[in-house]
Amino acid sequence: MFERKTFPGGIKPKSYKELTKNCPIEILPDPEYFIVHFHQLIPTGNPSVPLVKPGDRVKKGQKIGAGEGRIQAPVHSPISGVIKEIKEFLNPVLGKKSLASLIEKTEEDEGFLPLPENLSPLEKIKEAGIVGMGGAGFPTHIKLTPPKPVDTVIINGCECEPFLTGDFRVMVEYPEEVLTGARLIGEILKAERVIIAIEEDRKEAIEQIGKAIKDKTIELAVLPAKYPLGGEKQLIKAVLKREVPSGKIPYEVGVCVQNVQTTYAVYEAIYKNKPFYERVLTVSGDGVKRPKNLRVKIGTPVKEIINFCGGYSEGIKKVIFGGPLMGIAIPSLDIPILKTTTGVLIFKEAKEEEARACIRCGRCVAVCPMRLLPSLLYQRIKKNEFVKAKEEGLFDCIECGSCAYTCPAKIRLVESFKMAKAYAGN
Repeated sequence: MFERKTFPGGIKPKSYKELTKNCPIEILPDPEYFIVHFHQLIPTGNPSVPLVKPGDRVKKGQKIGAGEGRIQAPVHSPISGVIKEIKEFLNPVLGKKSLASLIEKTEEDEGFLPLPENLSPLEKIKEAGIVGMGGAGFPTHIKLTPPKPVDTVIINGCECEPFLTGDFRVMVEYPEEVLTGARLIGEILKAERVIIAIEEDRKEAIEQIGKAIKDKTIELAVLPAKYPLGGEKQLIKAVLKREVPSGKIPYEVGVCVQNVQTTYAVYEAIYKNKPFYERVLTVSGDGVKRPKNLRVKIGTPVKEIINFCGGYSEGIKKVIFGGPLMGIAIPSLDIPILKTTTGVLIFKEAKEEEARACIRCGRCVAVCPMRLLPSLLYQRIKKNEFVKAKEEGLFDCIECGSCAYTCPAKIRLVESFKMAKAYAGN
């Protein structure tokens, strides 16, 4: 066990995790059709190119899209059925339409089409199409082939966004599988240490993971609960006291961070030859009648999920993919689940208080986990001084929302930073 460690800044919002933390993972019944996007990565990644055409019959687990370029991951069919259409549908991560396949279910659920047996563990991870499932969507096989050695793997069990409990339930219900995946990742990277990090208020997960650790190949780090502990740089700082330099990524300080569900998917790919076509997510908020944790196939329209949870209350104002602080509001219940969808939150209220003038209280500076000066950056952006904002750390902002959460003037700081990044260029 580790000593209590944390990182500078951060906030402690009300968690609302009690709504679903005791809800075991349920399997969502298959809808009649799926919309599977060929772009399931970070926005700068390369979309997959369709390997199928309208009228083709596909099997569950069949590869239907293959990427080109370095930052890519294949896409698989979540069901056995027929390709009805390939056209553009709205992609919430990209904020625009992107190419997707409309697949109609034609057969009852059956076993999946397995990955080829003769692949190495790393090749299976790549062929399975696994990406970061904490919301980032970076291809896992690339993170497992860093250009320089890493000595430590951290398995991220710090699900710090309010409402979300999917990772927590995976640790509670599948601790052996998570630890097996963690060992596999450590072996691929030839790391000296493998550490699983969990926030201290996730007692059942700590207990189950602790019981499952039967040797010294994996260490357990129990950390004070604080947002955004799930951010890679914040987690590395808290666990190892290492600073990831500005503009750099974790391998530069000898670390690889992997999400709990990504780790579980690695286990399934290597031991079960299973492609990545489903994930666990949380359905919660005051606008849904029965909050749940669900295993959902990628491409499922969100309306099917809400209906399975008893439907939504009258007068819902907002539906969010992800958590309330970093999630994305969606404009339609026809939008499908992506590989990176950690939760579906439904709210009856969506207060948008009018922004007022900055009072220079310094609260945003105190809570910024990246040690930036959000109020100064905001002033630069207001004056269209994007180059100066970039020089003062604009692109180090992880868009966690801590500054906006604590701002008494209700200034939309993160919104302005996102806009400025688009103007300033990376």
